[in-house]
Amino acid sequence: MADTLIVWSEADNYDLALSFQEKAGCDEIWEKICQVQGKDPALDITQDPIDESEEERFEEIPETSHLVELPPCELSRLEEIADLVTSVLSSPIRREKLALALMSEGYIKKLLGLFRVCEDLDNREGLHHLYEIVRGVLFLNKAALFEVMFSDDCIMDVVGCLEYDPALVQPKRHREFLTKTAKFKEVIPITDSELRQKIHQTYRVQYIQDIILPTPSVFEENFLSTLTSFIFFNKVEIVSMLQEDEKFLTEVFAQLTDEATEDSKRRELVNFVKEFCAFSQTLQPQNRDAFFKTLANLGILPALEIVMGMDDLQVRAAATDIFSYLVEFSPSMVREFVMQEPQQTDDKTEKTEFLSFFYKYCMHVLTAPLLANTAHDKISKDLQEGSTKINPVCPDNFQTAQLLALILELLTFCVEHHTYHIKTYIMNKDLLRRVLVLMNSKHTFLALCALRFMRRIIGLKDEYYNRYIIKGNLFEPEDVKSLIAHIVDNFYKALESIEYVQTFKGLKGRYEQEKDRQSQRLNSEAVEKSRMEEDFADSYGKYMEAKKGAANGANGANNNGKAAVSPPASQATAMVGLVDYPDDEDEEEEEEEEEEEQSPRKRPRLSS
Repeated sequence: MADTLIVWSEADNYDLALSFQEKAGCDEIWEKICQVQGKDPALDITQDPIDESEEERFEEIPETSHLVELPPCELSRLEEIADLVTSVLSSPIRREKLALALMSEGYIKKLLGLFRVCEDLDNREGLHHLYEIVRGVLFLNKAALFEVMFSDDCIMDVVGCLEYDPALVQPKRHREFLTKTAKFKEVIPITDSELRQKIHQTYRVQYIQDIILPTPSVFEENFLSTLTSFIFFNKVEIVSMLQEDEKFLTEVFAQLTDEATEDSKRRELVNFVKEFCAFSQTLQPQNRDAFFKTLANLGILPALEIVMGMDDLQVRAAATDIFSYLVEFSPSMVREFVMQEPQQTDDKTEKTEFLSFFYKYCMHVLTAPLLANTAHDKISKDLQEGSTKINPVCPDNFQTAQLLALILELLTFCVEHHTYHIKTYIMNKDLLRRVLVLMNSKHTFLALCALRFMRRIIGLKDEYYNRYIIKGNLFEPEDVKSLIAHIVDNFYKALESIEYVQTFKGLKGRYEQEKDRQSQRLNSEAVEKSRMEEDFADSYGKYMEAKKGAANGANGANNNGKAAVSPPASQATAMVGLVDYPDDEDEEEEEEEEEEEQSPRKRPRLSS
């Protein structure tokens, strides 16, 4: 599409165009065309290119035909069928026609029948062709075909075909895993057979997508979008069906909180609820809200309070995951529940009251692993200049590093949202210094978490934080004047060689700009000062002349004569303590001597 032209080509080599007088009209029609085609109007070209071989194949298929002619479904024709399936993948039109042909002739079930024959005969060549055929049919990306392939009587044969990848020396044993290793456990008996079948199907299709099929190439990544949608809508159905079965969920929570429930059973129940919550993320927002309200009404929070206090690590981990879903859904609901115990009240709890409670009773538990692993800040002592030695304080253990990274992520959230409480805590515990010890960790992800924590603090541009950072000689580049000056003055020699990012040159530039502004301001003040001095000198000279004249006049007058000459108020103000020059002292002494000789009355002098 040009600004006022829409151009396209027909299969018979006809080039056609629509011309518009104005661009607005062209854009409007273009958007409507793209809407019908299901294309993105932001693209300049939406028509699929057609090469000569494509044109030749179209000539072989009558325009009135909606189908591709499939070879007979026989062992001797498997190679031909595989070639046909793989050849259509580059053309959306031909993919569509092949999908229709496969549906209309019940071809999929016939192919899977040949799979069982080939496997009985150990016909590896035929099995390799069937792998290519089934993989290609999945890449046709048609929901109607998936309904057939993933039905109860077909899906395990589909999995079987996908075991015989020609690139493998020995076939995989996916069916064995799905039927023997992966056991389906009903934590509470599911009486709805449709629901049970849907759960089985979803697990197996997810396994096909995640485990069996190779990672799609750049050209194949859109071929499985419908498979993803198939799984997505299955999950939506499962959640909806379970949510509507109140008897089932009531029994789940009853057994979850029953002291008589065995540990292994409780573990299964908690894992089920965790998967249930994970599935709920597929729901539309209003349906997801209804889902979590159902869980809340069933007593999910009291149940979690019980299981999170158990010794079983797997149970606590799963319960924590469930809790995170609830916090994301409704923080206020969780805050209110947490505060019921200390307050013994059902009143609504404000955020500030919760934070006061949290920072007084809970924060030390959250930060304990961080403080324990950064107990002695030895960076300056242990790391000599130019040394690559890792600070022994930093944890080498991956599990500990992962834990600290999660803690830092939470603390970073606190910095952004808790303002006063976290600021007080950071400064009282000198927490930022402890966090920066982790910048020396060999685990890059942990060092980056520490960096993000400090960046979030500096991003607030809070002067309390700024003074804390400068006083502690803690460093991070950001556009804050006081910090920029601190960084450039103290660290620029170490940073100026870094050129792969412009951060530090930018800081130096800002620093110099600020110095220029300050210099200009000082120059401006100096000019103003000089002007004031000149005005003062001029006014002072006139005043002294007038004063001398008055004094001379007073000598010739009688005792009742008065010298009433005085400087204007503005001049008098300017005379008092503005500047003190050595030359002025000499002039003042001369004035005093003259005044002593000429005037009978002396000004009072302050004694030392």
